Amino acid sequence: MNAPLELRPAEMLTALVAASSGSERDYLDAARATLARYVAHPALLDGVPLTRTPGQYSRNFVFGDADVSVWAMVWPAGARTSIHDHHCSCCFAVLSGTLAETYFEPVGAGLAQPRHQALRSPGFIACMMPSGPNLHRMENLGTAEAVSLHIYGYDHRRHASSVANEYRHAAG
Repeated sequence: MNAPLELRPAEMLTALVAASSGSERDYLDAARATLARYVAHPALLDGVPLTRTPGQYSRNFVFGDADVSVWAMVWPAGARTSIHDHHCSCCFAVLSGTLAETYFEPVGAGLAQPRHQALRSPGFIACMMPSGPNLHRMENLGTAEAVSLHIYGYDHRRHASSVANEYRHAAG
């Protein structure tokens, strides 16, 4: 028996790749639609082995080609990214748990200060283009594990990650 169309990850990701060569709006709409399907059906990740690393987040490759890279991230309690921006588009959804996203502004060479923080609960979806500066840090402030899915506009075979620059927290 075939799975319903919305439960076929290969077709969803093929549509995302096709949109990546179109307009920015078409690509972001396709990324949001793909993430919304994963939010509605988190079991789509059941076939992806998710590694876990105590104390830090782990990146788990889901899919990629020359234009798009999809990663599932597992966040144990206390895990966080550096303060960073991206060299490409960055779209993500929270599948389980809660993540805090803190936005920063640059204040000097390699330094940034926080502007505001928002909690991202299951079902939250965001997309941004690298029109920068889009400085942020993601972290799991809770006690339960969180899982998020990220779609980046880069070739995972040519770049180690989507991060363009990392910043230090400005004192004060």
